[in-house]
Amino acid sequence: MEQYIVKGGIPLVGEVEITGAKNAALPILSAAIMSDETVTLENLPDVNDINVLLEAIGKIGAHVERVSRHSVRINGSTIRNCSVDYESIKKIRASYYLLGALLGKYNEAEVPLPGGCNIGSRPIDQHLKGFRAIGADVRISHGTIIARCESMHGAHIFLDVVSVGATINIMMAASRAHGRTIIENAAKEPHVVDAANFLNSMGADIKGAGTDVIRINGVEKFHGCTYSIVPDMIEAGTYMFAAAITKGDVVVKNVIPKHMEAITAKLSEIGCEVEEGDDSIRVVASRRLRRTHVKTLPYPGYPTDMQPQIGAVLALAEGTSIVTESIFENRFKYVDELARMGANIKVEGNTAIIDGVPQLTGARVASPDLRAGAALVIAGLAAEGFTIIDDIVYIQRGYEDFDGKLRSLGAEIRKVDSEQEIRKFELSVG
Repeated sequence: MEQYIVKGGIPLVGEVEITGAKNAALPILSAAIMSDETVTLENLPDVNDINVLLEAIGKIGAHVERVSRHSVRINGSTIRNCSVDYESIKKIRASYYLLGALLGKYNEAEVPLPGGCNIGSRPIDQHLKGFRAIGADVRISHGTIIARCESMHGAHIFLDVVSVGATINIMMAASRAHGRTIIENAAKEPHVVDAANFLNSMGADIKGAGTDVIRINGVEKFHGCTYSIVPDMIEAGTYMFAAAITKGDVVVKNVIPKHMEAITAKLSEIGCEVEEGDDSIRVVASRRLRRTHVKTLPYPGYPTDMQPQIGAVLALAEGTSIVTESIFENRFKYVDELARMGANIKVEGNTAIIDGVPQLTGARVASPDLRAGAALVIAGLAAEGFTIIDDIVYIQRGYEDFDGKLRSLGAEIRKVDSEQEIRKFELSVG
C-alpha cells in the first residue's frame, strides 16, 4: 500500500503548472463518445479517475487512442453496446455521465450506480427527473440505472437543488433530443461551462451555461473537434493553500483567475498577499495567518472541494474560525486525523469550530477521501517532524504527480510502500 511521507517546516517557493480540470474532463470524455467522428481532447490530467473512465469507454467499444500523457483521441462510431461494466466504473462517481451521453446518442443506457469518495449522500434523483422529463423510462435494477426511450423531446426542467452532475447529464442528453429544453436552477460551475462549450464545439446548440437558465436546441448529430480542457481550479487552490500554510511564496501557472475569486478572497482575508496575472496567481505568506469564517456554496461561492484545505490552514491560524459545510454532510472526516497532529477542532453538525494552535506535529494519518487527503498532506508540510499519510489512492484520483510538484517547490515528500523506505527517507532528510 503506497503512502506519502512528509517532513514539515519548509516554506514552499517557486512555480507550479496546473493541469486540466478533472471535474471538467470527466463529463467531456463521456460526451466525446456522442460523435461518430474523431474527437481530440487536450490538457487532460493524468489521474486515476480519468484513466478508469477511458478504460470503461474503450470496453463499450469506442476507439480510444492515447496521443500523449495529456491528450487522447476518441471515436464513438465503433460502440457495440450501451451497457457499462460494473468493474470498470465502480471506483468513480463520474460514471453517471455515461448515462446522459449514451441516452442522448442511442436512446438507451445501462450504467452501474456510481462509487467514488464517501463524502456524503449524492443522490441522482435530479438526473433521473431530467431524463424522464425528456421522454426516457428510467429504473434502477440490481444496482444498475437503466434508461430507455423511443424518442427524446424537449422539456422545461426545474432542478429542485443546484446539481452540477444533473445539469451536465441533462444537457448532454437534451442536446440530441427533438425540440427545445430549458434547465432552470442550473449549476454555474466552470466545468458546466466547459462541458457546454465542448458540446457546442461538436455541433450542439446550448446557450446560457454559466447562468442559472440553460437553453438547449436539440440537433441531429455531432461532428468531430479538437478541444482543450479548462485548468483545474481545485488543484490550483490546493497549492495556493500549501503556500499559505508553509509561509511560502508560490506562483500557480495556467489558471483562470476569475474562477479562483472565492479562494483568493479567503487567502487575502486570512493575511496572504495575492497577486493576479493574466493566467497566474502568486501567493505569499510571511507571518502567522488570521482566523476567518467560511461557508461552502455552489459556484461562485466558496467550493466544497476546497473546504478541507482551508480547514487545515485555519488549524494553524490565530483565533477561532468557523467552517460551515452546506454541500456534503461527511466532509469533516479529516478533522479526527488533524487532531492526531495537534489541531483543536470541534465538529457540531455541519459546522467545524477551529481554535488555531501555534504548531502541528507530525503523525501517522489516513486519507479519508480525495480532498481531505490533500489537506492532510499540506498539514504535514507545516507540521514539526514527519507525517505519514496512508490511503493515498484517494489523492491519486484527482492530483497529477502531487508529490513531484510539491518537491519542485522545495517540499520534503516521498511516495513509499514499506517501513524500510520510510526509515530510509527519515535518515536521508535528517
